[in-house]
Amino acid sequence: MLLTVDSACGRMTTKSINSPYIVFGLGKTGLSCARFLAQIGENFTVIDTHENPSELENLKKLMPDAAVFTGISSYTPTDACEYLVLSPGVARSHPIVADALRRGIEVIGDIELFARHTNAPVVAITGSNGKSTVVTMVSEILSGANLKVRTGGNLGTPALDLLSPGQPDYFVLELSSFQLESTQSLAASVACILNVSADHMDRYKDFSSYVEAKQRIYNNAKCVVLNADDEILRDLRPACEAYFISERPEEAADYWIDTHDGTAWLVAGGERFMRVRDLAARGIHNAMNALAAVAITDRMAIPRSVQKRVLASFSGLPHRCQTVASRHGVEWINDSKGTNVGATSAAIRGVFSERQGVLIAGGRGKDADFSVLAGDVDGRVHSVILIGEDAKAIAASLEGHTNIHFALTMTAAVQLAAILAQPGHAVLLSPACASFDMFEGFEARGYAFAEAVKELESA
Repeated sequence: MLLTVDSACGRMTTKSINSPYIVFGLGKTGLSCARFLAQIGENFTVIDTHENPSELENLKKLMPDAAVFTGISSYTPTDACEYLVLSPGVARSHPIVADALRRGIEVIGDIELFARHTNAPVVAITGSNGKSTVVTMVSEILSGANLKVRTGGNLGTPALDLLSPGQPDYFVLELSSFQLESTQSLAASVACILNVSADHMDRYKDFSSYVEAKQRIYNNAKCVVLNADDEILRDLRPACEAYFISERPEEAADYWIDTHDGTAWLVAGGERFMRVRDLAARGIHNAMNALAAVAITDRMAIPRSVQKRVLASFSGLPHRCQTVASRHGVEWINDSKGTNVGATSAAIRGVFSERQGVLIAGGRGKDADFSVLAGDVDGRVHSVILIGEDAKAIAASLEGHTNIHFALTMTAAVQLAAILAQPGHAVLLSPACASFDMFEGFEARGYAFAEAVKELESA
């Protein structure tokens, strides 16, 4: 059998390789797919459109005999090929994927491979915002109840790398819309969709397509936790049992936030069980995250005492509304993980609920609609400092709602924010954009912000 690879340079290469699996995309997830297939004794070929994908050297070190083709523009598999294993970063609209589907080759992802090789219960969590925080909360609550937990997926360890010998009591997986696109067999014990706001519109043909990808998480699930405050999720009618969380007591929900005698409480089934101020993770959005974690772990009958103990000590994840400094009465908050409009909207409402301040935003907008933020900044954010590729697009959406400034670098943005902020204010970095126009990732952007704030002390 022959395969044909058309390189980016137009050269043709012919090899005699029979591979039932093609792994398309050699990033972190693609490498984990190759490693897993090697472990179970399957023959595979790895392809990537980039000349030097991020995990190429690691693949060569771990599997020097693996068949790998990089810098390709097209690929014709042999008749022996049965599966195209798609990395999350590769769109299903790619011509190579379309060709595979026409040939009857099954297109799957790493989560589908995972689902086909485990029988342990799975908690599956997705959402446009907050999923990493809820995944971590749930994992720590289950661990606090002395259960064996393995956590990963879109967060941290790739799902297939969790399939080491020995079964845990639960897998807790963060799943992105990209991963869910190519997943059919996952049957979660508990599935959760936290929220759905426009994101990755540069990849999806419309918002409905993005929502449809997210909804795949509750296919075959035993039960699902949904956000009643999200208009789209409130109207869903999944085939399984559904539990709803809400920020507002008037909503028809099973878990909500209620204010009694001036104190905000987390409520489950009518029982006030924990004051919001006792949560270590601050902000109303984190109170909602805590409700989701409680709703999920209630399905495993975790004692309320364990849930409360963990939530009282879990202060949040790096780059997610993380306080990096308090200086001259101003709190500096790093929410670099706010890579879409929905995340930044939640951060603004949480951080500026009882104070005003300065917002630093901007980056690569992914064709987002920034007009949503106009209502959020009104009366809360007195100044916005914009950086990055889509700074002007954000400015156009916010004009007339706040004072707008521009900066060329993160350091310049922080220095300007220090001038604009007054005692009692907060300065929030929540970009509403991807970071790749200026940084290697949201982590690098967050570290740059924290370092620039630190430099203010020595200025």
